[in-house]
Amino acid sequence: MSAASIDSPRPPRPGEELDAAALQRWLRLDEPVAIEQFPRGHSNLTYLLRAGPREIVLRRPPFGSKVKTAHDMGREYRVLSKLSAVWPRAPRPLFHCDDPSIIGAPFYGMERVRGVILRGSRPDADVSPPQARAIAEALIDTLAELHGVDFAAAGLGDLGRPEGYVERQVSGWARRYADSKTDDIPGVERIAQWLARNMPRESGAAIIHNDFKHDNVVLSADDLARVAGVLDWEMATVGDPLMDLGTALGYWVEEGDSDEMKMIAFGPTMLPGSPTRRELAQRYARRTGREVTVFHYCFALFKTAVVAQQIYARYKAGLTKDDRFAMMIAGVKILADAANEAASRGNF
Repeated sequence: MSAASIDSPRPPRPGEELDAAALQRWLRLDEPVAIEQFPRGHSNLTYLLRAGPREIVLRRPPFGSKVKTAHDMGREYRVLSKLSAVWPRAPRPLFHCDDPSIIGAPFYGMERVRGVILRGSRPDADVSPPQARAIAEALIDTLAELHGVDFAAAGLGDLGRPEGYVERQVSGWARRYADSKTDDIPGVERIAQWLARNMPRESGAAIIHNDFKHDNVVLSADDLARVAGVLDWEMATVGDPLMDLGTALGYWVEEGDSDEMKMIAFGPTMLPGSPTRRELAQRYARRTGREVTVFHYCFALFKTAVVAQQIYARYKAGLTKDDRFAMMIAGVKILADAANEAASRGNF
């Protein structure tokens, strides 16, 4: 296993440094705190704190963000507190601070989940065709397993409002796009209108992750086909599980997709041996009895386009200096085009 495949932190990006002395005081630690940053991710920021032998993962909102509802540290901490007690793949949270005077924003800490995170379309890890299929199947089985958790018994019955969830998602993300729009991209409005006209009946309620993809899943270093943990719970709620599956499929770029989609692949989903979106959907259906439709896939592409638009808007406004965000606007168009094409052909 390549060392580069292990999720390793680096020095914080310029402008995203934290006050180590303030954190040492707040945490009441005897030893100085060394801070590194996990370099990937486009939303909440994730750091590794080291004080002697102790390691803590810290999460805080992005600098300059005005979308407060998307970066509620207290909510994320509460979700993990309840969920980790009944589902071991959720990391165990350690503390929460809602005082922004410490490091400039609320934050929370959790245990570190060690393992392998496969990033990019060609990861550093050597993955054989049978392993690629086994990893993909483990991911979809983990999602089905999450959707089977009794959220009411876990104390998360009030986490979301499942009735009317699909309609609220369609209208809400259309509104978010309007609020963050910077360029004229007609395809985004076109797919938003199609989604509003083609909403299916809801399939039930479950805890949903809402951002389930390769780089939010930690695989065991000893067995890549075993999921050690699932990260980034900022968008988790109780809602229609098929919307969650649709999100996972929206991230699953495959060989038959356009060259443009392949350029923005969200993970190693095109490795030899990897199943197709349809095969993953069929496996999920066998395990849960629920069947996804092209609507759920198109919505996922639309939602990801809006997220990219929000990130680009922050970059264009100068609220972040992360140069990765400069090309996000191209991704908005690519995703919208893919969603409109899938809607036209009627399958994913």
